Amino acid sequence: METILIVDDNADLCFNLSNLLRENGYKPIAVRDGKSALRAIERNMPNLALLDMKLPGMDGIKILEKMKKINKDLIIIMLTAYADVKDAVRAMKLGAFDYITKPFNDEELNLIIKKALQTHYLSKEVENLRKRLGEKTAIEEVMGESSHIKRVLKQVEIVAPTTMTVILQGESGTGKELIANMIHRKSPRKDKPFIAIDCGAIPDTLVESEFFGYEKGAFTGAETQKEGKFEQANGGTLLLDEISNLSDAAQKKLLRVIEERKLPRLGGKTNVKIDVRIIIATNTNLAEAVNQGKFRDDLFHRLNEFYIALPPLRERKEDIPVLVKCFLHKANQELNKKVKGIAGEAMKCLYSNHWPGNVRELKNVVKKAVLLCDSDYIKCEHLTPGNNTIQSQGFGFEQGLDEGISLRDMAKKATREIERNAIKEVLAKVNGNKTKAAKILKIDRMTLYSKIKEFQLEEV
Repeated sequence: METILIVDDNADLCFNLSNLLRENGYKPIAVRDGKSALRAIERNMPNLALLDMKLPGMDGIKILEKMKKINKDLIIIMLTAYADVKDAVRAMKLGAFDYITKPFNDEELNLIIKKALQTHYLSKEVENLRKRLGEKTAIEEVMGESSHIKRVLKQVEIVAPTTMTVILQGESGTGKELIANMIHRKSPRKDKPFIAIDCGAIPDTLVESEFFGYEKGAFTGAETQKEGKFEQANGGTLLLDEISNLSDAAQKKLLRVIEERKLPRLGGKTNVKIDVRIIIATNTNLAEAVNQGKFRDDLFHRLNEFYIALPPLRERKEDIPVLVKCFLHKANQELNKKVKGIAGEAMKCLYSNHWPGNVRELKNVVKKAVLLCDSDYIKCEHLTPGNNTIQSQGFGFEQGLDEGISLRDMAKKATREIERNAIKEVLAKVNGNKTKAAKILKIDRMTLYSKIKEFQLEEV
C-alpha cells in the first residue's frame, strides 16, 4: 500500500483528499504546513506528496526543495490555482513530477497519481536491472572458486526460492549481508523491499518502536504514525543482524510477531498483518547461546529452519587471487589509479596473513595498497593492515613443535593472539571506553564484553 502525503492548509480539502485516497487503496497522511510536511517525510517515508503551492510560513517551492534534499526519489505533485501555473512549471524544473490546478475532479487527480507511481516504478525497475548487470562484481566480493564457497552458493540456490527462515553464521567480514541480499534477489520476493536492521545498535527502550512502529500520540514526541522495520519490509525480506543482542523481553515479542504474522504498533489498538521473510546474520553460535541461557530456545527453534555457515578467509585462501583481482579493479576506479597487478612476493605475503577481519579486511588492505603504490605492481611494503606491514609472524609455537601441533590448532592460537592484542591496543587508545572500542573494532558491545572476559582484559 503506497503512502501519500497531503500538504495543504485547507482542512476540508485535506479531509476530502484523505477519504478519496483511502477509497483508491492508498494510505493518506495529511499535514497543514511545511515544517510538519518535512517531519512527516523523515518519519513516514511516503511514496508521493500532494503539495499546495501557497502555504503559511514557507511556500511550496521552498518546501519542494527541502523535500528533495530529504528524499530525492519522492514523487511530488503540485496543487495550484490557475494564477500560479508559472510557479508550478518552475517547480517541475526543480523536481516536481507534475501539477494539477484547483479546482480538480477526483478522476483527474487519481489518473495523475497512478501515472506518477507507474513512471516511478518503471524507472526503479530499469535502475534495478542496471544494478543486476553489475551484480557479478558485487558477488565476487565474497565469492571465489573454493569448495567452501561453492557449497555456500549451492545452499543459497536451494533455499532462496522458499519462504524458509535462514540463519547465516560467520565471523565479522565474511559477507553475511551480501549473502542475505543474494538470497533475496534469487527469491520470488526480489521486487519487494530488502530491509536490514542491526539489533546490536538499538537501545532496549527503542526496540519495539523500531521493529513494530508506533501510532500518533503513543508517547511524547510521537506526532505522526510511523511504520516499523517489519512493515517497511512487508512482502519482502527482513535481515536481523546480531539478533543475540536483543533482550529476553524483545526476543519474546519478536517470537510472537513471527508466529502470528501480525504486529501491534506501539500505542495501537489493532494488529497489522505482515508477510515477511526473515534472515538472521550472526557471528555467535545461537545453539551455544541457547545452552548458555543467553538466547531463548523457543525463538531459536522457530528461526532455525535453514542454516548456512560462512567460512572465514583463512579457511579458503585459494580464493584470495580472485578477490584481489576484483578489489584491485574497484580500487583503481575509485582512486583513479592504474595499478596493473600484484607482485608474486606480495601475493605470498597475502597468503601468509591470518586475516582476522576476513574478506572486508582484505578489501581494505588492497585499496590502501593501490593508494600507496607508486609503480605498476603492488609490493609487500604497500600491504599494510592497521599500522603493520603484512609479513611472516611468529606466534610462540616453538614450545609445541617438539611434541607436534596441528595446523588448525596453530591457526586458532594465532587468531586468539591477534584478537587479544588488537582489543588491548584499542581499549588503551580510547582509555577503556568500550562503546568507542566496539565502533573502532566494528563489533557489537556484547561481543566486545565477551572477548574482554575471555582474554582477561578487565583491568585494561
